[in-house]
Amino acid sequence: MPEVTKHKPGMFCWIELATTDPGAAKRFYGDLFDWSAEDVPAGEGMTYTMLRMRGKEVAALYQLDEERRKAGIPPHWFTYVAVKSADESAKKAASLGGTVVQEPFDVMDVGRMAVVRDPTGAHFAVWEPKRHQGTAIVGEPGSHVWTELLTPDTKKAGDFYSKLFGWEREEMQMTEPRPQTYTVFKMGEDRVGGLMTTPPNAGPIPPNWLVYLATRDVDATANNIKKLGGSILMPPTDIPDVGRFSVNQDPQGAVFAIFKPNM
Repeated sequence: MPEVTKHKPGMFCWIELATTDPGAAKRFYGDLFDWSAEDVPAGEGMTYTMLRMRGKEVAALYQLDEERRKAGIPPHWFTYVAVKSADESAKKAASLGGTVVQEPFDVMDVGRMAVVRDPTGAHFAVWEPKRHQGTAIVGEPGSHVWTELLTPDTKKAGDFYSKLFGWEREEMQMTEPRPQTYTVFKMGEDRVGGLMTTPPNAGPIPPNWLVYLATRDVDATANNIKKLGGSILMPPTDIPDVGRFSVNQDPQGAVFAIFKPNM
């Protein structure tokens, strides 16, 4: 896909990593995807690190604060959805049964956002862009390629997001990696993200949006993840007529997936 200068409202537009060790995370993802890192002051005592590929912003990371760590929140990847108005989207999310965890607020002059928990428990943010539009490269190796909601209640979650963002739902029957109904969220011809029931062997994980990063070679990247101190939660697996993927964990514990689509 070409470089992106603006994301349509309703599309995922940004990903960021909350981690316990920013220095180690920068080294891990830099070695894995050849990302460069630039630390940017972000308020008193806080640094926000922009991650770039070919000089273009593809993600960010920051230190997970002590308060959230004590509350049991682990390192994690987090997703943003572009909207016309963060205030209106937050208000609508609440009316649909979601919870506004952080009320709309300005992020300096780069945008306005709110953090929402959907009715099944998954968190995400809505982003009203100003100076920062979001990821500048999408779908290329080393960049964000897909986002997938894992939840025990796909009906409740599907209804919520469809009403909130106008996403249509297209169901497909899958046999690998296990028999299941997989839902693709769409806006017109654009595929937005996926929806599936949390795998029974995944353990007691909360509902969450899983971030997928594109790669040229899933197996080689999975091997590099292990060499760099990460772990493989699901080994490289083929999805017939779709592509190949694996689910992984970085050395600090944040979970992410890698994916190569069938061409």
